[in-house]
Amino acid sequence: MSDDKDDKRPDEPHFGGDIKPIAITDEMKKSYLDYAMSVIVSRALPDVRDGLKPVHRRILFSMHENKNLPDRPYTKCARIVGDTMGKYHPHGNLAVYDALVRMAQDFSLRLPLIDGQGNFGSMDGDSPAADRYTEARLDKAAMPLLEDLDLDTVEFQPNYDGKEREPKVLPARYPNLLVNGAGGIAVGMATNIPPHNLGEVIDACVALIDNPEITIDELIEIVPGPDFPTGASIMGRSGIHAAYHTGRGSVVMRSKTHIEELRKEREAIIVTEVPYQVNKASMVEKIADMVREKRIEGISDLRDESSREGVRVVIEIKRDALADVVLNQLYRFTQLQTSFGCNFVALTGGRPEVLNLKDFIVAFVEFREEVVSKRTRFLLNKARERAHVLCGLATAVANIDEVIRLIRTAPTPAAAHASLMDRDWPAEDIAPLIALVDDPRHPINADGTYRLSDAQAKAILELRLARLTALGRDEIGDELQKLATEIADYLDILRSRVRIQDIIKAELAEVRAAFATPRRTVIQDWGSDLDDEDLIAREDMVVTVSHAGYIKRVPLSTYRAQKRGGKGRSGMATRDEDFVARLFVANTHTPVLFFSSLGQVYKEKVWRLPLAAPNAKGKALVNMLPLDKNERITTIMPLPEDEASWETLDVMFATASGGVRRNKLSDFVNVNRAGKIAMKLDEGDHIVDVQICTENDDVLLTTSAGQCIRFEVTEVRVFKGRDSTGVRGINLGKGDEVISLAILKHLDATPEERATYLKDAAAQRRALTGEGEEVAEAAADGEETGGEVELGSKRVEMQLAEQFILTLSEKGYGKRTSSFEYRVTGRGGKGIVAMVVNDRNGKLIASFPVDERDQIMLVTDGGQVIRVPVDAGPGNRIRIAGRSTQGVTVFNTDASEKVVSVERIADEGDSEEGEAETGPAPEDSGEA
Repeated sequence: MSDDKDDKRPDEPHFGGDIKPIAITDEMKKSYLDYAMSVIVSRALPDVRDGLKPVHRRILFSMHENKNLPDRPYTKCARIVGDTMGKYHPHGNLAVYDALVRMAQDFSLRLPLIDGQGNFGSMDGDSPAADRYTEARLDKAAMPLLEDLDLDTVEFQPNYDGKEREPKVLPARYPNLLVNGAGGIAVGMATNIPPHNLGEVIDACVALIDNPEITIDELIEIVPGPDFPTGASIMGRSGIHAAYHTGRGSVVMRSKTHIEELRKEREAIIVTEVPYQVNKASMVEKIADMVREKRIEGISDLRDESSREGVRVVIEIKRDALADVVLNQLYRFTQLQTSFGCNFVALTGGRPEVLNLKDFIVAFVEFREEVVSKRTRFLLNKARERAHVLCGLATAVANIDEVIRLIRTAPTPAAAHASLMDRDWPAEDIAPLIALVDDPRHPINADGTYRLSDAQAKAILELRLARLTALGRDEIGDELQKLATEIADYLDILRSRVRIQDIIKAELAEVRAAFATPRRTVIQDWGSDLDDEDLIAREDMVVTVSHAGYIKRVPLSTYRAQKRGGKGRSGMATRDEDFVARLFVANTHTPVLFFSSLGQVYKEKVWRLPLAAPNAKGKALVNMLPLDKNERITTIMPLPEDEASWETLDVMFATASGGVRRNKLSDFVNVNRAGKIAMKLDEGDHIVDVQICTENDDVLLTTSAGQCIRFEVTEVRVFKGRDSTGVRGINLGKGDEVISLAILKHLDATPEERATYLKDAAAQRRALTGEGEEVAEAAADGEETGGEVELGSKRVEMQLAEQFILTLSEKGYGKRTSSFEYRVTGRGGKGIVAMVVNDRNGKLIASFPVDERDQIMLVTDGGQVIRVPVDAGPGNRIRIAGRSTQGVTVFNTDASEKVVSVERIADEGDSEEGEAETGPAPEDSGEA
């Protein structure tokens, strides 16, 4: 028979000794889990019972052991760190010192546990002095956490080297985890618990003891929210309710501010409290950066005047700025407003759990019941031990002669000890005392005798002769009586949970009376979905977008009115390859939809757009909206401010390929930050414009080649979805594309009525103005009329419905034409002539309704902007003419420039005083 070595196959590995083959995946899994649990339990997460991590618990226990008490002198922190690290916490001294420092900072803990002397850092982020320079001792607030530690109230465990013993948890008399909060990152989990008001938390504990069925909502009425040591304000209650109900939620914190008048017409925002855990110095620096970057406008000076009396940051406002508007910008862009992410994770029974508010309080109350029970049991045993000894002494006093004889005749103390224990002593005198102390360790024999225990015999041998006097005998009896009362009380406590809970409430009341302070953090009702738009001043803005995708807003008052034919002023600083492509006027509170080349839609408010000077480039849209690499914004649509009214309105889409689609405006109320699909587009197509319409309106589409078509809105059905391509609006010729969408008022009128009205209106204008105009003809493009008719009352109706369509070409020529010259046809046709297109005019770039009191703004691809009134009086008006005309000069462009964008301004503007730049009004020429 061969040995094992010879039997082993050649391909099998052979390991000698204790080496065993182990799969590396199994070993790594086991080791990682062991490491993770070690970090979770032994380092990163607090215990729900005393609210402390091991490092904090060890620091407090070490200071308690070394008598660094509130009524003792301060001790060097280096000594405290060394003792803690050497006995209980085998980690770096920096980890221990950082934990000690935090427990001494009144801006970190709502109820500091350590009384520090020296530099312990600041809320500006200043580091504390080295531990050799600072001193500390336990704060009075830490003593309730350590009380009864020597009464067997908590379990102890060996320290890391087995030479010392440390408590697994402190017998905390108040729920420290809620009062001071906690933060920590473990492996795969983290905790972030905000501090709370001590008085409110204790009241909640008492309420739960009185009513175990209390709900979380009822507890929230007692504990309305966190109470941060730095004060500030909590905005809204939804985040608090989420955290208290589910264990997770976000609390919005806002600095406390007020506005002071520093001197005449100069105001300043004064910050007196900052959000919890915000570095004040970094906050001030961030504000300064925002001002330099012009993301926040209206600040003239900024300084930190904080002192020992408290926080005071002064933000001076420019003379022409509104403090409320600036304050709102500060809240939005800086840490004057921030959030605290609540994550209520703590160790319960050695395991991490996500807890709600009631779970925290229930766990603490149950722990306190356990502590009080253990303490009472310890005191009961101590009282019984003392009573047991006193019963032995009473036996010796009652039988003093016999006791003395046994001791005198005994050869040694040990023999005397044995003689006392071996003898049966009469229990007649001692029986009432034994019954009084209710001690089961005093069995009485059937013959009425009993024997002394080892402890009793030892106490008799150590009895002083002075105790044998009458006074000494009375002292023993009185002490037994007192112990009997205490023992009866302890037994009653252990038999009654109500008594235990009454003790807990009494001790909580003592802590509340000693350490509770008024709430510092104010909770304000506030909707998390609000933008505080009431703080934004209502002001008309000119929003400009360049071809390369740069956007900005400029106050409308910046641009001065000029007569037609002027040279304009610079509207945006552009590079040679860039030009202004879009311009519109809207209020700061106006919601704006951004339609992209890929058919997506995005939503923003005007006041969120970057504010810039007229000649500034603005901010790239790709930095504001989540655009893809090949996606660009092609259409921008300002909408009614009241989104509730969107349900009654429709929107009409028009694409360059001639397609149209009608949707409910309410389809675009909810547009998230990532945008949503607006319209499905064919390859190479793009959205030209989107406008609001009703079923009483007509649609006018105009093409670059000078064609147009007018049809009723109802010709296009309302589409339910947003991912369709729509239907055909106009049949385009080769190389042509739609350049403009206009919504016109619908009026049923015959060709004869329109022809009569147009002829009469032209004659009336000639008589009033003296300007020569040809009588426009309605019978065009194949439309036949039967001559003039009597209008009668129809004339008033037509006057109210008449609109004038301004049509402009890329070379700056334009005209106004009555809407009655655009006859209504069916959708999908080739259309009629809108304006003559030739080398003089160039292609058309816009066509939309205007009022004679309106002004228009024209922008060239060179960045030139002009603001022109539609009708500024004789010799300076954009002429009313027929459809098939060439128009007049509106913008005297350079030969190398083309008009790329036109916008109607629906109010009358005055020239800026002292800056009115006007050019000669060119002659009306070139009409057909």
